[in-house]
Amino acid sequence: MNRTEFIIATAIVLFVAFCVGWFANWLVHRFVRVQASDVGELERLAQELHEAEETRDQAITYLQQREAELTNQISQTEAELSATMEGLREARYEAEQLRAHLDRVTRAAAE
Repeated sequence: MNRTEFIIATAIVLFVAFCVGWFANWLVHRFVRVQASDVGELERLAQELHEAEETRDQAITYLQQREAELTNQISQTEAELSATMEGLREARYEAEQLRAHLDRVTRAAAE
């Protein structure tokens, strides 16, 4: 094989290698390529996810505020209940004292 044949054979081999590489690259990009409709779908899903996260954050904030309000109401109700129970105890004690005094007065009048 002389020098010219060697150069031509090398050029053909390099050209075939280039063509095979280009074809492989085209195949890879053909199967991996993201279509415009897929990009639109991904953007829509991302927007919906963002909106859902905002809604969740608003719901969490509302629930925390509502929980604080209800806890405050429970505390107030418990305080009112405690005061009412104390007043009821005092009223019962006073009623018992008045009954005892009435019994003593009634017995003294009967004697």
